[in-house]
Amino acid sequence: MKPLAAPAPRALGWVWVGLAALLLVDLAISRTDAGRLVPAAALLCTVGAVYVLWLRPRVVPTEHGVRLVNPMRETFVPWSAFTWADVTDVVRVHAGERVFRSWPLRETKRQKVRDNLRRAGGYADPETEEGDLHTMRPMDAAAKQLRDEAEKRKATLGGDAEAGQSGERPPEGAAAPSAPMTRWSPDSVAALAGPLVLLLAATQLG
Repeated sequence: MKPLAAPAPRALGWVWVGLAALLLVDLAISRTDAGRLVPAAALLCTVGAVYVLWLRPRVVPTEHGVRLVNPMRETFVPWSAFTWADVTDVVRVHAGERVFRSWPLRETKRQKVRDNLRRAGGYADPETEEGDLHTMRPMDAAAKQLRDEAEKRKATLGGDAEAGQSGERPPEGAAAPSAPMTRWSPDSVAALAGPLVLLLAATQLG
């Protein structure tokens, strides 16, 4: 199963990265004084923000669980702990009584959000349990894909802790856990902090 992400923000993100690269080249060519450092660092700050908010977030089903990659944090939910996926204003993954929200997979229509919230009290989601993925709303289809993937993986792995013993691993190379795990993302911190430090340094030099 392929990673799930919102296509429009990713497309806009890459457009801005390309534009920022052209602007940086123009700064390097047209200016030779230290004053170019401030706008260059500011452009890098915007690129870091675009990466964290638009390019990085995604939902990644793996062999042993699903990764919810949000802007600053990442959650790994093993299939053995996965109990349901539904949609309110975003796609949510349930692990028992714990609920994890996906940043990139968002419902866009207010009426649909209100309808989703009305039925969010339990796991029952009759509108999306059955149906053709090609005719369903994108977020409903994403939630159904996750449910189908979990059912398939649990059948393969016996629905027990074997889901965390081998195969694809969560970030930092540690063995896949048998319970949901959330951590801060070093790449997001670096993408935001690095350009900000450069901007502050360039301001002092200017």
